[in-house]
Amino acid sequence: MLGIMSRNDALAKADEKNLDLVEISPNAKPPVAKILDYGKYRYELQKREKEAKKKQKTVQVKEIRLSTFIEEHDILVKANTATKFLKEGDKVKVSLRFRGRERDYVNKGRDVMRKFAEVCSEVSVMDKKPAFEGRSLTMFLSPKPVDKQKKPKDNEEK
Repeated sequence: MLGIMSRNDALAKADEKNLDLVEISPNAKPPVAKILDYGKYRYELQKREKEAKKKQKTVQVKEIRLSTFIEEHDILVKANTATKFLKEGDKVKVSLRFRGRERDYVNKGRDVMRKFAEVCSEVSVMDKKPAFEGRSLTMFLSPKPVDKQKKPKDNEEK
């Protein structure tokens, strides 16, 4: 802590010690600067950014495609796949494309989407309800938030 001084004085002190004058917080009144080795400072910043990146969880959007006249078992198979994605923490985009005259069976398509959402309801929350995007009916599911209160109870039972 050298106190408040002019820029020229600070640069002279940094030159004496063969170090750099680095402005730490320019928006402060008066601006805060440190006398240090700039190369080491940059290295430390990069190291911190790398650590922060490691701790981040990237969320991917996986897509599941359904058809209007899909059978019950096929819905269950695709729902199991979606459940696996949701447990890994990814979001799931469920799309149902209407081809040709299938467009007359929009209600059937909505029923298929509803069934799919019900099967996945244990591990998912519906972000976006089924809506038309061109010829497709799409909805988004995301993983259910983990309740912090439920976890200790689960551990006590075991």
